[in-house]
Amino acid sequence: MIPFPDTDIYCITDSRQSLGRSNVDVVRLMLEAGARVIQYREKNLKAGQMLKECLEIRALTMERGVCFLVNDYLDIALLADADGAHIGQDDIPLSEARGLLGHKRVIGVSTHRWSEAEAAITGGADYIGVGPIFPTATKTATPPVGYAYLEEAAAKCPIPFVTIGGINENTIAGAVERGARCCAVVSAITMSEDIAGKMQLLRKLMSEARK
Repeated sequence: MIPFPDTDIYCITDSRQSLGRSNVDVVRLMLEAGARVIQYREKNLKAGQMLKECLEIRALTMERGVCFLVNDYLDIALLADADGAHIGQDDIPLSEARGLLGHKRVIGVSTHRWSEAEAAITGGADYIGVGPIFPTATKTATPPVGYAYLEEAAAKCPIPFVTIGGINENTIAGAVERGARCCAVVSAITMSEDIAGKMQLLRKLMSEARK
């Protein structure tokens, strides 16, 4: 299994916002652009189709030594031999997820406040998601938490964390200036006709914001 990487951009799939391309095709472009972690997040397909895509993506990521995570569906993560899974606050509890996935696979947990982060850290999460920082079309049920929680996580979090929610070329610098080291990006990448160019731009903006 590949551990959670020290990286700048955390790529997430979304077939609803991929310009008609399949998740597999989008992931292929992400990998060619140098992605070091891919999260498969799918709300629109049936389980059989999701497993088929995840098996293809697992083969692509394994070729490049890239960490591959599956959102929510622990059964698909296991069947596809993914490196781990990402779960939310309303999904299967972290302790149960660990029991199913074991200690060799990565488990990430979405958090929206520091109390949830503390619980995930204590419970043995390998990394946490911090957000949504800005309004986002992909997580409409959760209101944005703004910069305050990001700054708190940057000051206190002893494990890797991923800043998520409305991250794009207009917001990524502000997030980095407030402590984000790794940013999850969805539609800004999946909706781009030039994924390599968009990832290059995002990395440039992150590097400039760190100076």
